[in-house]
Amino acid sequence: MSDTYRRYRAIAQSLLQLYPKAHGHQRRHLATLTLLIRGIVGSQHSQLPKIVEQTPGGRAADESVVMRFRRFLKHDTVSYDRWMLPVARALLVLLARQPLIFVIDGSTVARGCMSLMISVLYRRRALPIAWIVVKARKGHLAESLHCALLAQLKPLVPPASQVTILGDGEFDGTQWQAAIAEQGWQYVCRTASDILVSVQDTTITMRELAPQRGTAVGVGQAAVTAARYGPVGVIAVWDAAYEAPLYLVTNHPDLDHAVRLYRRRAQIETFFSDQKSRGFRIDRSHLSDPKRVARLMIATALAYLWVVYLGLLARRSPEYGRFHRPDRCDLSLFSLGLRFVAYCLRHRRAIPTDIPKPLTCSVR
Repeated sequence: MSDTYRRYRAIAQSLLQLYPKAHGHQRRHLATLTLLIRGIVGSQHSQLPKIVEQTPGGRAADESVVMRFRRFLKHDTVSYDRWMLPVARALLVLLARQPLIFVIDGSTVARGCMSLMISVLYRRRALPIAWIVVKARKGHLAESLHCALLAQLKPLVPPASQVTILGDGEFDGTQWQAAIAEQGWQYVCRTASDILVSVQDTTITMRELAPQRGTAVGVGQAAVTAARYGPVGVIAVWDAAYEAPLYLVTNHPDLDHAVRLYRRRAQIETFFSDQKSRGFRIDRSHLSDPKRVARLMIATALAYLWVVYLGLLARRSPEYGRFHRPDRCDLSLFSLGLRFVAYCLRHRRAIPTDIPKPLTCSVR
């Protein structure tokens, strides 16, 4: 059995556990989705011709398989709600045993397209949960899109979950802050140094908090912007390793803890690098239609989650010392998962296909 087919069979068996009720057109779409994920993982690329090079060979010519993928990405019934939402919801049910920490950020993902992504943090990795793709060049997206993505996240979060959302300086709009607070959630977002801060009858700019290098200055009951939105906490923190202070706005009651939470925001950058330069190269897909890019991201997101899950299994494998040094791990779960797949293929080991039962039960 070829390595290409062994990868395909492992992914197919895993996906069938997630979508056991798929039938008819859905079953055919699931088969195409499996081919896409297999090709994306094998080629570590998102260009359709390169994906085809890593799909199981058969009677169909390569260009015929490319056209199959194109039809899949054009099909209106291939949607986030059908293929990704059940997985995202089930994943959050599993992770909600602990406080949920989400990160929102935007990134270029294809020709003239940007994705606004919200991910949940898990073991120093950001796991994709929901996204919006729009026609735009690199830069900040409208606050209305931030709120739209928040509305998409809301029904996925289990009731009574403790939620914190982290964002950089693009996500300090008062409408966005109010939308998060309305859900009973907390947030910590970066803001600009010239944002107005009002405390009682005094109004200053954030930079006037003027922390010394290596220190932080915080105000727990303040209002921000000329509209005096609040009460919120504001923090100016200047880490010794940086050349300038960092300014944060939050509704978290513990300002010190808010700073510690914000330091985890950078973990979403690892997800984007895994989706792009160090992983699946979705930014080089050559797609330019936002709807098709969003559908391709269903495949890359599921591929990413599968590889990260294999990374978790790899750490518990009795053969761990055969493909990674046993005294320490310098690899992310994503990189470890890819190495584990390569090891299984090279040494004719079975690629694990079992999905955690709580996840499959929730998806069904």
